[in-house]
Amino acid sequence: MSTDVTTIILLALAGFLFGGAYSLFKTSRPLAIALAVCGVLAAVGAILYMIK
Repeated sequence: MSTDVTTIILLALAGFLFGGAYSLFKTSRPLAIALAVCGVLAAVGAILYMIK
């Protein structure tokens, strides 16, 4: 898999995780925080993979 495809997939995953965290924030804050942390990890992984 090329670097571009992997980066796009990781950024899309981060977007889904951030969207889920945003929608869950009012009902379940601990789960929303966990999703946001996972989103940050996916975004950082995409950026580091792109720089590599």
